[in-house]
Amino acid sequence: MSLTAGREGGALPGAIVPAQGWQAPSAVERGLYEAKLRGDWPAYYDLVAQADLYMPQSRTYADANPGKTRFHPYWNPQTQSMCLAVYTGGMLPPPVADPVYNSYDLGWFAETWSHDDPPYLVVNPGSPCEGIMQAGPQGRALWQHHSAAVTRPGLAQDVVHTLEVGGPRTGPVAFGLAAGAHLNVRNGHYWNSMAYHGCGYLDEKRTLERWWGVTTREDWQDTQERLLRADMVSGVWEFVLQLRRSMALDFAGPVDVDHWRDAAANVVRRRAETAAEPLLSANGVTQGPTVTAAELEGQVSGVRRLVGRIARYETRFRADGLLPEGGFVRSVEAWDYGRASAMARWGLAARLCSLQEAETAVIRAGRLVHVNYRSWESFSAAYILGRCLHFDDEEFGEWYESVLTTHRALITDPTSPWRTLDWT
Repeated sequence: MSLTAGREGGALPGAIVPAQGWQAPSAVERGLYEAKLRGDWPAYYDLVAQADLYMPQSRTYADANPGKTRFHPYWNPQTQSMCLAVYTGGMLPPPVADPVYNSYDLGWFAETWSHDDPPYLVVNPGSPCEGIMQAGPQGRALWQHHSAAVTRPGLAQDVVHTLEVGGPRTGPVAFGLAAGAHLNVRNGHYWNSMAYHGCGYLDEKRTLERWWGVTTREDWQDTQERLLRADMVSGVWEFVLQLRRSMALDFAGPVDVDHWRDAAANVVRRRAETAAEPLLSANGVTQGPTVTAAELEGQVSGVRRLVGRIARYETRFRADGLLPEGGFVRSVEAWDYGRASAMARWGLAARLCSLQEAETAVIRAGRLVHVNYRSWESFSAAYILGRCLHFDDEEFGEWYESVLTTHRALITDPTSPWRTLDWT
């Protein structure tokens, strides 16, 4: 086969490797293989331009030089030259301490490549979907041509992407990963990638620091445990939801919002009175903590507002199909459990934990979801309410619309774990 990759319709370098016994890890690699097999090189280049391309780096170097990248060329007997290897997401090995993998795109390589870099870029070397792409001036112009139409490289957001090889699709690990599917489907990641690299080592580290303040293994361990204990969900949210749940059981039916609001206010007042009563201890009689009348009324008003806010969200949820008619959310701990599943993978990608530790946390998250909820639908509604109470402020804007879109993808896609994994 020619070693010249022309513009549209030119021959792509690299021999066709028979795919007997080989299964593409995901739709990305399958698309590359099929395009190569039929000689559709423009389609192959389009797929490469759309993909995240991962490249190994020394962890020590990456940590010391976060704004820099080193190329590590290898000798390729096909081209009889040095080449640079990159990998699509489905072809990555499980994360280890070193090396790490950072993510780039074809447009980045086109801009970064210099005249003394290797003459070829090799995608997924040694695999049936391998592509050897010329890196001279004409080759890089071709990279830029195909990259120009790509606005966001990587897997599409709000689409269920599944690893067909290398990711669990049944069992407790898969169930725990499905609990984190809200975040991973929204962000355009494989829902069932336990050996997770995410957006690449450096980007995952930056994201953990920016959104969570997590920079060390100890930070990750603490955050992971708090999420698994549902310790980050507001206790006030849980108080009013559990109160309504008890009232619904007591009255064997729906609870009127005004009744719920008044009951919550009364409980807050009673708790304040009880807390202020004298306490008998080993040190004698001590006065319990007290709040001023203004502070107490502020707490009562806040609880009453929260009840109304939750009720309005649930009304919208029913209209949008998140809850059935007459349905309500019993607990928003789902928000922490879903994030706990994702946190396990984030910690692994940032090398703050081992694969075994991440898998254990994912399984725990899945068990908590299964014990505390009755279905993926009830889990999802609870997760979304927690997210909205924290972020949305009753605007029903991006924070709500984006998570609703993700929910609908997970509920309707026949390949979604929420359709394929048994709840029982």
